[in-house]
Amino acid sequence: MRIFILPGLMALSLAACTTSIPDSGAGVGFGDYDEYAAREAELTGGVPAAPAVESATLGADGSASAGVPEVVSNAAGISAENDFDAVSEERDIAADANLIARNRAQYQVITPTVVPTRPGTETPNIVEYALRTDNPVGTQLYRRMGIRTAAGHQRACAQFAKPDLAQEAFLAAGGPERDRENLDPDGDGFACRWDPTPFRAIRGS
Repeated sequence: MRIFILPGLMALSLAACTTSIPDSGAGVGFGDYDEYAAREAELTGGVPAAPAVESATLGADGSASAGVPEVVSNAAGISAENDFDAVSEERDIAADANLIARNRAQYQVITPTVVPTRPGTETPNIVEYALRTDNPVGTQLYRRMGIRTAAGHQRACAQFAKPDLAQEAFLAAGGPERDRENLDPDGDGFACRWDPTPFRAIRGS
């Protein structure tokens, strides 16, 4: 019988020593935050904070509507072209058609003309020359006399940094009729791989 009584006494003694886990939310003693703030101000001598008020906006009739966001109209400077009602009030289809007709009447087609000689220089204008010609590159128009070798032509062209400069020197030395420097051995009027095609494209555009 003692065997059963002893464990029972030990269980009762352990239960008496066990402490309950405190509730972190218990003991505050206030129903809401406003009550707590008033009590805090009273103890510290401060002014209690104003109770939280739900934001409200005024309607068209002046009455407050809590929780309803205020409707903001289109701000100044923002285009209303996507607003069909706003655009229809400003103009109609007939007005748009008149505007398009006026814009088309103002179009001006400018015909390309011969480029004038650059002032202050005697350098031939290769753009003007290109616009005056129409033969393809490699088509001979002018006779070339004397012995002309490919190596001599390459040496002559190597004096110039780019074909444009070679063409200017070629025209300044009597080209395209004469070619004393062997810059245009095939007689097409174009020196050292100079191509007039890009300039002619301006005339055709």
